[in-house]
Amino acid sequence: IAGKYALSASNTCTICGAGKYSESMEAIAETSCLDCPSGRYGVDNVNLVTEHDQLSDCTICGIAKYNEAVGQTAENACIVCPAGRYLEDIATSSTLHDELDDCTICPAGKYLTNDEGLVACKITSVIKARRLWDLIMSSTYDFAEPGFILIDKVNEMNNNWFCEDVRATNPCGEQPLPPYGSCLLGSINLCKFIKEPFTDNAAFDWDNFSEAVTVFTRMLDNVVEINGLPLKEQQREIERKRRHGMGYLGLGSAITMLGMAYGDKDSIEFTEQVTKNMAVVGWKAALSLAEEKGPAPIMGEDFTITAKMLRTRPEMATDGFQVGDVVKGKVLHAKYSRYMQQLAEIEPDLVEALAQKGSRFTHHSSIAPTGTISLSLANNASNGIEPSFAHHYSRNIIREGKKTKEKVDVFSYELLAYRALINPSAGPGEADSLPKNFVTADDITPIQHVDIQAAAQKWIDSSISKTANVPTDYRFEDFKDIYLHAFKKGLKGCTTFRFNPEAFQGVLVKDEDLENTTYLFELENGE
Repeated sequence: IAGKYALSASNTCTICGAGKYSESMEAIAETSCLDCPSGRYGVDNVNLVTEHDQLSDCTICGIAKYNEAVGQTAENACIVCPAGRYLEDIATSSTLHDELDDCTICPAGKYLTNDEGLVACKITSVIKARRLWDLIMSSTYDFAEPGFILIDKVNEMNNNWFCEDVRATNPCGEQPLPPYGSCLLGSINLCKFIKEPFTDNAAFDWDNFSEAVTVFTRMLDNVVEINGLPLKEQQREIERKRRHGMGYLGLGSAITMLGMAYGDKDSIEFTEQVTKNMAVVGWKAALSLAEEKGPAPIMGEDFTITAKMLRTRPEMATDGFQVGDVVKGKVLHAKYSRYMQQLAEIEPDLVEALAQKGSRFTHHSSIAPTGTISLSLANNASNGIEPSFAHHYSRNIIREGKKTKEKVDVFSYELLAYRALINPSAGPGEADSLPKNFVTADDITPIQHVDIQAAAQKWIDSSISKTANVPTDYRFEDFKDIYLHAFKKGLKGCTTFRFNPEAFQGVLVKDEDLENTTYLFELENGE
């Protein structure tokens, strides 16, 4: 509790592993450990001045700027920013204070930053990275919380990297947004483009799909004019950037109708192809609409090049840009956003034209959950990017004029189609009545879920709402690997759901899960 450390039985420090330790639990020697992995230590936990200037590293910030004592900040002291950039003093920084937008350090709500946009951070406590990781993972394993968003990846791939610092998403995670940001979402039903389903000639109608994307892009762009957002700041934000989020629903159903199994190699390739097609056609429409109606206002705005911009986009320095240069938004958007650079690898002329003319909107794609519209408007096609939850399950609904709920059987779109076209009596409970590719969410491994999401994310400029279903008995160490795999595959976020009857139930639960669950009730009399 007092910050004192004892020798371990193996003569090493059990706290930091650096091989420095106290003489006893009551007293700290000059070589005592201050829990710093760099192997540099001060005299003790209270006074760091005696030998501090002789050290190359600071136990508090890791740079050669030091506090005279813990809890007291001297002039030119370190405000504990790992980048080595500091203002003079938290208490005397008022000369720069009013020029800053926000601050997490002082009560006035201003950030302390350097010329490269790095924010000074005050360390209040230290925890081992692996320990923090295990805390997050154990909570997610048991309770499916907290959500997992790779915010650095979000900002790296943001088309508006030059004017936005995204810190959050909408609840489902498919829309990383700036302050007052909003996005108009819409989805295409992929099941409508399957020709000759369940046959050897099953195929996807790419021409009609491309035409639908072109028309739908115009439609979503028109919705900006009637956005109906309640706040003026929201209206200005969407009118300035005109972002929208086109996605799709029915991917799982479409994959099944094409004869593939969700999560296999062919389905992953199809997912990437259909998402890439939607992206390319959409950005071609962005150019056409800009030529017809004009680009988004932000494309014509001037932006001053900063050190931060050159740090995050070093290729700009290679191209001759310097701090203080003024550049149009359309150039920063088309030539230097990571997503558009990726698009330029397959459509270089399109991206060059967007840099010259400017795009009608800054963002085009986003895959939402689409649970309600998939059930109510698409005859229970699989929602969003997901496979079908089950091919036959029940929902409890309330009929108008009745107080009691009514149990209603629900069937997947692909099962209904298979019954109509192939076998009227087919069903999940009938032996050998359905092809083996009729898989559901729980039949797919968590890694396959991630691979499908990664195939789509490559061509989605915003993000994707998706859940990887995890078996209840899935090993915790393997569970953590799901998130590491998601990171390596370049995802912006990852969500898992592991059925844990001790904690909660999902909105939809299969009968077999309920049959294997024991509930304990306590009556009012205590029995």
